Amino acid sequence: MMKLYQDEFASPVGLVYVVSDGTNLRAIDFEGYESRMHRLLARHYGQYTLHSTRDPIGAVSRLLEYFAGDLHAIDGLPVATNGTPFQKEVWNALGAVPAGTTESYGMIAGRIGRPKACRAVGLANGSNPIALVVPCHRIVGANDALTGYGGGLERKEWLLDHEGAVTSNASHGLFERMKGVV
Repeated sequence: MMKLYQDEFASPVGLVYVVSDGTNLRAIDFEGYESRMHRLLARHYGQYTLHSTRDPIGAVSRLLEYFAGDLHAIDGLPVATNGTPFQKEVWNALGAVPAGTTESYGMIAGRIGRPKACRAVGLANGSNPIALVVPCHRIVGANDALTGYGGGLERKEWLLDHEGAVTSNASHGLFERMKGVV
C-alpha cells in the first residue's frame, strides 16, 4: 500500500489539495473535485493511505508564490505519475507549455509526433492527476476556445487570466460572474 501525504491551502480559486509521496508530487486538485482526485490516485497507484502533513516537499509554499504572481515558482517541482506510456508522453509535453501561453490539443499531438491523436491527447490531458504543475489548463480548443477542465472551466479561465494568456473564450469573466464580483 502506497503511503501518501496530503496538505491543502486556500487559493483565489478555492481550496487546493496537494498530495506527495514525500519526494514527488503525486496529485494536485481542487475543492469540489476530491472524488476525482481519489479516483485518479486509485487508478494510478492502487491502494494508498493519505496522511495529513504540512507542506512535506515545499510544494504548497511554491504554489502560494504562483498564486501571488510568481508564475515560475512552480517550475521544476518534482512530479511522479503512473499512467500509460502515451499519457506520460502527453503529460511531459504539457510541461513544455510556458505560463502565459496556450496550445491546442492538435499542437500537443504534433509535438509528440502523433498529429492525428488529438482526441487521445484530450483524454490523456483529462487524466492528468497533477493540476497546475503539469499545466493541463493551458490546453485549449483549435479555435482558442476554452474546453473542458478537470477543475471546472471557471478555474481554467481564472488560471489563464492570472497567467496573462489570451484566449477567444466566449465565457470570458465566467469565474468573476459566478463569484458575484462583476
